[in-house]
Amino acid sequence: MRIYRRRKHERKGFAETDYALLLDAVHQQLGGPIVLIWANVNMDVDALMRSLIDKRPWLTVFCLPAYAPELKPVETVWSHLKHGLGNLAPCTLDDLATIIRNRLKQLQYRPDLLDAFLAHIGLVTNPRST
Repeated sequence: MRIYRRRKHERKGFAETDYALLLDAVHQQLGGPIVLIWANVNMDVDALMRSLIDKRPWLTVFCLPAYAPELKPVETVWSHLKHGLGNLAPCTLDDLATIIRNRLKQLQYRPDLLDAFLAHIGLVTNPRST
């Protein structure tokens, strides 16, 4: 997890090479093709990112429109997460980051809730076998 601390010359987000390294690590760990659904990005403008994607035959990228929260299950995840943070008063940014990491980790063990986030935007999920 990266934390942006508003320091001079500190990058707010990932650079193209950061995304490439992340995708390479995920591909190495999973060992199969990856489908990436990317929101709020214009691939036509960024030639470096297009080049990095084209060099990875195991990677398929779909880009969502710039503003389409109804198509993004992550929006319901963040909404759920933020709802539980409203009455907290962490002392530091590190404390807040720890709380968020812990709550995201807890979501990993709630497949029913994750399925609901997908269902909320109209994506059908397969019933989980137990």
